[in-house]
Amino acid sequence: MRNSIRRIAAIGGAALLLSVSGCAGNGGKNSMTLMLDVGYLPKHAPFISAVERGFFKAEGLDLTVMPGSGSTNTVTSVVTGKVDVGWADFGATVTAQGRGVKVKQVNLLQARSAYAVVGLAGSGIKGWDDLRGKTVATEGGGAMTAMWPFAMNKLGLKEGDVNVVSASSASKIPGLLAGQWDANLALYVSDQPAIDALGRKAVVLKWSDLGINLYGNGIVVSDEKLKNDPEQVRRFNRAMQKGFLWACQHPEGAAKDFQKEVSGYETRTITLAIRAQCGLNWGTGKSANEFGVMDDAGAQKSIDVARQFLGLNPESNLTPKDVYSNSYLEPLHANETIQAP
Repeated sequence: MRNSIRRIAAIGGAALLLSVSGCAGNGGKNSMTLMLDVGYLPKHAPFISAVERGFFKAEGLDLTVMPGSGSTNTVTSVVTGKVDVGWADFGATVTAQGRGVKVKQVNLLQARSAYAVVGLAGSGIKGWDDLRGKTVATEGGGAMTAMWPFAMNKLGLKEGDVNVVSASSASKIPGLLAGQWDANLALYVSDQPAIDALGRKAVVLKWSDLGINLYGNGIVVSDEKLKNDPEQVRRFNRAMQKGFLWACQHPEGAAKDFQKEVSGYETRTITLAIRAQCGLNWGTGKSANEFGVMDDAGAQKSIDVARQFLGLNPESNLTPKDVYSNSYLEPLHANETIQAP
């Protein structure tokens, strides 16, 4: 049975906000909702494929995938029960937990963050040394904006060496193309494919190249749901891991799945986004070959950065145990070949 689609709205003639559901389930415990971090983009193709290729159906789950409007809102939607699970930034989850929000990260699909400075080829920015005296656009309240002084310090730059201007999410790429500023603070898994789709070439300066290695986005679930229905969360994680890695191993097939639901993107652009997204799957250390697994050291690093840059109360007694759990996960490994059901 084909998946059912409900189109909600179109934004700028490109990405559609839509709801993707698996084959009709039995309702109740077999129905789940997943909210993404933002509206549909090519980087979300693995989520679409996980439903389209039957991974959730194989677990007896009817999953509806919903667009988001920022990781903080996604975390809020999870804890208020608006959705069952969310895909949200690890740092945003930590800061919410510091405010008393009872949620946990249970499946780290991005072992590394996609934070970057993204410019255009031929604009005079080829490397980090070229940023001095340039103008960079960013959204007002995001984690990257709050952490920009951290990146500046790594570069040996001080306030004023780079001019930072505020721009809306929708205006960042048009403003860059129009020459209103020289680069964007952005998630490169989103902006690089978007620039590619417009026939331009992006220059990507990854924060990880500065030694800023933080957890990226993962699956967030409320403590209440983990207590009341842990087996459903385990089923969800099994399906999500298999579907996500299937898309990583079959980017062209995943691109076709995405194109069925979202118009306006060429296959080349979607596969670029998928490969960039999948390049963040694996971390470092003893859990490097275990997809989705977190450890105390990585969680503590996020807590420390949140205290310094993201508004987490310095007196907070938040610990890694409060932040994540691997108990609902049967991790897959890098050398495993995934077959669709």
